[in-house]
Amino acid sequence: MGYGRWREEDFRNYSAGRGRTVRKDGTLDTSGHTAQTMYTERGLHPALDPRGVMRECCENEEHPNTIPVILALDVTGSMGSAAMEVAAKLNEVMTELLGTDMDVEFMVMGIGDLAYDRAPIQISQFESDIRIAEQLDKVYFEGGGGGNMFESYTAAWYMALHHTRLDCWKRGQKGLIITMGDEPMNPYLPARPLAQAVGDHLQRDVETGKLMKKVREKYDLYHIFVRHGSNYYEAGAKKTWGRYLDKKHFLCCDVNGIGQMLTGIITAEAEKRLAADPAKGLIRFADAAETKAAAVETGATADAPEGTAETGISWDIKPEMTAETADVTDGKKRRNRKEHGGLRGLFAGGINW
Repeated sequence: MGYGRWREEDFRNYSAGRGRTVRKDGTLDTSGHTAQTMYTERGLHPALDPRGVMRECCENEEHPNTIPVILALDVTGSMGSAAMEVAAKLNEVMTELLGTDMDVEFMVMGIGDLAYDRAPIQISQFESDIRIAEQLDKVYFEGGGGGNMFESYTAAWYMALHHTRLDCWKRGQKGLIITMGDEPMNPYLPARPLAQAVGDHLQRDVETGKLMKKVREKYDLYHIFVRHGSNYYEAGAKKTWGRYLDKKHFLCCDVNGIGQMLTGIITAEAEKRLAADPAKGLIRFADAAETKAAAVETGATADAPEGTAETGISWDIKPEMTAETADVTDGKKRRNRKEHGGLRGLFAGGINW
């Protein structure tokens, strides 16, 4: 998949056909809407069914240097405002990215809770044109989740590892996964509901540390903690995600900063790829990269000190956790799960940043 180019005119026409209004600045007017009225599917759409699929991001004459991006949205009940913001800012994000001539291919995923939800994993194709918006509209905002204090965020990693095929790997380049949510990281993916959801044969739970070790060979990983309401889980999220992702890759922003955050992450990653292979340069890229990274630094991160000049989004970076350290930590979490009756015991003692 991945033919065509994003055009704002197409987005305006598509939105008008669905009875929506696009403002002059290119953002979607979501006033008067809730997540349930914006996302109108009432069950898993066949186009997003994860069972037995293999999603490909292919390169061609039109897109010779793809940057595959998986945007995985938490579609449980507390994330309604964030899901609406993604819909509202999609055109703005895509228009800004393509203004740099970046070869971005987007996959949209909906992530719920494997232990409780009917459709805990939804997965689109990789696309580069108005079909991104079409597939986003197919997402079933189930509004579920449960009482286990986390959602199945790493299902996005699992699907990327086992159910995608990227041509950029042939060039020695990785894809990019950005998960978004408002709860702590899940320590594992339960085998039975995961197998039922995706059609794979699994003998045991998928531990987060072991999964991360494998997926990082093929993807760069980011997580955005979305602040809204009471931010009840922020301390737990920082502590659990911080065991796997450093502060460059675990980021926080308010709901209205999501668009800038996404643009900044993708632009900075594209800049890194350009530096690795300048022969495959991106037209007008350098100035745009600096501008978009600065937007993240100044507009989207409420608690971030000044970013580095290299990317504009990294600050106070710890040494990145090795896969071996992650596996040890993951084993401790598994014991805590048994000894403390869930994740609550993991959050005692506050944040250790």
